[in-house]
Amino acid sequence: MLIRRLGNYARLTAEDEAAIQQALAVPVRRAHARRDIIAEGAVPRAVFLIVSGWACQFKTLEDGRRQIVGFLLPGDCCDLNNLVLRRMDHSIGALTDVRYVEIPGEAIQLLTRDHPRIGKALWWQMLVHLSVQREWTTNLGQRNAMERLGSLLCELALRLRDVGLSNGECYDLPLTQTDLADATGLTSVHINRTLQQLRASGLISLSGRVLRIPNFAALQEASLFTPDYLHRAQRDARQSHGTVGTADLA
Repeated sequence: MLIRRLGNYARLTAEDEAAIQQALAVPVRRAHARRDIIAEGAVPRAVFLIVSGWACQFKTLEDGRRQIVGFLLPGDCCDLNNLVLRRMDHSIGALTDVRYVEIPGEAIQLLTRDHPRIGKALWWQMLVHLSVQREWTTNLGQRNAMERLGSLLCELALRLRDVGLSNGECYDLPLTQTDLADATGLTSVHINRTLQQLRASGLISLSGRVLRIPNFAALQEASLFTPDYLHRAQRDARQSHGTVGTADLA
């Protein structure tokens, strides 16, 4: 999925794709649900690529309170800054069973040096990540509970659709109410009430782990959600002009 993800931001050639595949020729690792992949304070080993499953980046206070600062979905290449950090300033944990690879820093440096399109795509991915962080800060500081949760559900729908894991209406949501609370700065009780409010308004339905958004535009309007911060227009511009290569990481 990394090729598909980076192809959103740059028109990769067959040579670029082959170079990425070579960099990914490393063992696939597994992390069980609710286990840390790497903890805050640890020495960074590599750049992490999520192959399957859901993970998150989080901070934990001394009294055990947790703040999720980002969700990591299949195809996400996280913590490019591990190439310069001496210690992790946050933790990465598996929310479900996760398959991931650790891409050596040297491989990333070679990719960006020898393949400018890949370097450009990685820069775009980092910029989108920073843009998402700004949006999450706005969520915590200004939006009410329904707007926070609704915006998050809209964001996840679009991000999953970009890697073929959602049609924009239904997607698998393996998050607990505690996970949602830790990502939105709310309590689990408040999340429960807000989910009921969204259901009663006909904006979502939730059956088991499957979330359905019957009218995305309505949820978007109710949540004051605008997807500009995801910079999907960059991806759409790439696709409108055609892309070179269709290889994907299964």
